[in-house]
Amino acid sequence: MSVTRTAPAPDEDSAADVSADREGNPIRGGRLRLRAVTSAMGLQFRAAPIGGWLLLAVTTVSGVGPAVMAWLAKLMFDELGRGGHADAGRAVALGVAMATTGALIAVLAQVSGYLDELVRQRLVVTIERRLFAKVNEFRGLRRFEDPEFHDRLRLAQQASQDAPHNITTFGQQVVQAVASIGGFLGVMLAVWPPMAALLLASGVAALISRLAIARRQVEVSEAVSAKYRRRLFYRSLLTEPRAAKEIRLFGLGGFLHGRLVNAISGATEAELAVVRRSTLVQSGFALLNGVVTGFGILVVVAGAAHQRFTVGDVTLFIAAVAGVQGAFTGVVLQAGMAAEAVRLFDHYVGLMADRDDLVTGHAPAPPLRGGLELRDVWFRYDQNGPWVLRGVDLTLPAGSSLGLVGVNGAGKSTLVKLLCRLYDPERGAILWDGVDLRDMDVDALRRRIGATFQDYMTYDLTAHENIGLGDLPRAEDGDRVRTAARLAGIDATLRRLPHGYDTQLSRVHLDEEDDSTGVTLSGGQWQRVALARSLMRSDADLLILDEPSSGLDPEAEHQIHRALAEHRAGRTSLLISHRLSALRDADLIAVLQDGRVAELGSHDDLMDLDGGYARLFGLQAAGYQPAGASRPAHGANDRNGESL
Repeated sequence: MSVTRTAPAPDEDSAADVSADREGNPIRGGRLRLRAVTSAMGLQFRAAPIGGWLLLAVTTVSGVGPAVMAWLAKLMFDELGRGGHADAGRAVALGVAMATTGALIAVLAQVSGYLDELVRQRLVVTIERRLFAKVNEFRGLRRFEDPEFHDRLRLAQQASQDAPHNITTFGQQVVQAVASIGGFLGVMLAVWPPMAALLLASGVAALISRLAIARRQVEVSEAVSAKYRRRLFYRSLLTEPRAAKEIRLFGLGGFLHGRLVNAISGATEAELAVVRRSTLVQSGFALLNGVVTGFGILVVVAGAAHQRFTVGDVTLFIAAVAGVQGAFTGVVLQAGMAAEAVRLFDHYVGLMADRDDLVTGHAPAPPLRGGLELRDVWFRYDQNGPWVLRGVDLTLPAGSSLGLVGVNGAGKSTLVKLLCRLYDPERGAILWDGVDLRDMDVDALRRRIGATFQDYMTYDLTAHENIGLGDLPRAEDGDRVRTAARLAGIDATLRRLPHGYDTQLSRVHLDEEDDSTGVTLSGGQWQRVALARSLMRSDADLLILDEPSSGLDPEAEHQIHRALAEHRAGRTSLLISHRLSALRDADLIAVLQDGRVAELGSHDDLMDLDGGYARLFGLQAAGYQPAGASRPAHGANDRNGESL
């Protein structure tokens, strides 16, 4: 019977609020732009509530300051211009007021700088914490094996550094500009009204142009994202200790360095083209502002020469023009950065709105009593890609062991990912005591599974931590860690390290306690550490061992399999190995071929069948025979392993 499951469709209300499409790509549009702006502004006051409001207040007062200074200067110059009728006390008081206002503006500038940095730092921490908390919410592997997701994640990380701060800074700049322009507007309207219109026209034109350039800058950033990710890849290769041996042996340094330079060059050329265009356009508007300013000053100076304006009026007008232009320039420059930030922040907002492709169920994950059943399981990694599994039917009774055999690419590791529910079958179902894995709480299910993966991790942490990570709630239990290490045959090695289990297993990072240099392990030793990590879950219902001894010598492999055989007694276990002799004691052996179970039975059954398994076993057995010896028949000797 075929079991087909599809993801539930979102209801209309929830779908209306989703800002990412079904593939997880951010939706472009004004609505998402608005969400990005409001989200960034809100984050500022959540990340640093007191600092955010203080910064807004200081920014507003700082915007009014130059206008106050200009008015005080006008009044002082007008008073001094009265000659013998001038009130010396009033002129001095105005001068003192100017000096006091100037000092206050200078102090506020320093306070504003501190508050701005405080808000920026708090924003970076808050957004990065939320971003990677969201990444941790993705329970499956599909996104992490998708290059497009990594491009989006890189852009979201890039946005998290400065984008929210630039957006909020633009808001503060607008507040400051409004305060400054409001203070000077009356002056320009009273002295020469057309000047206000000229400044407004040139400022709006510069703003529109800057926004267009910012849009192009973001488009280029999105286009070259893959190149920058490639650059990081080559950069890490050139400094990765594990790659250093082959790079030096095969002389790959120049080749990889060339690839690195090409990736950088391809990205920087596109970005420089946008910068050149921006420089030309902004230079043109700067020249236009200069012409407008010069024309306005000539008109007012000519009016003062004909006694229509006082010297204070001219001084105030010049200060007003400079203040308004400065306010507009600040808004235009910050608007470009904000527009670029908003588009980049789309990726952050879109990623935060992404739904997990692996929806968790709510049923509990009880101890495995009956067994696991794969029922007509089909799977492929991409909708347009080939099927990796094509209707796998397989039953693993509780307490038994199953060996999985197949050539490279047969689907063995894929089946492991499905059992750990890192992916879901596209068709069919995997049942745990009759309950579909998709109906069970995924975290509770995984707590019942211990696994050693073929591509195991080596963490730049202490030996104790490297093993303890296999069961985080019990990671501090030294006895449990050492028991797992003994089962994996690595306890004696770790005890002989300079600091025993507290030794840093890394030649890249220094020890966090005393900055001492760590040590590195051999490949086989690292494999034993990874095996010990999986054995930390001593109460796991399902133990998966995917090539647990591929890096070990024959004697060590024999010892490991003896220890594991005792440990697995009465446990449900899945064993994968290209060394078929390691699987011969399994209760059942399944041969995967072309995405299906081609053969199933005990070692003896499959040898008697004389099919694919017997052929592979015979090829390996022949490698252990003296040169010229004939291949043994499928008899008792072969089944007892005397030929191996």
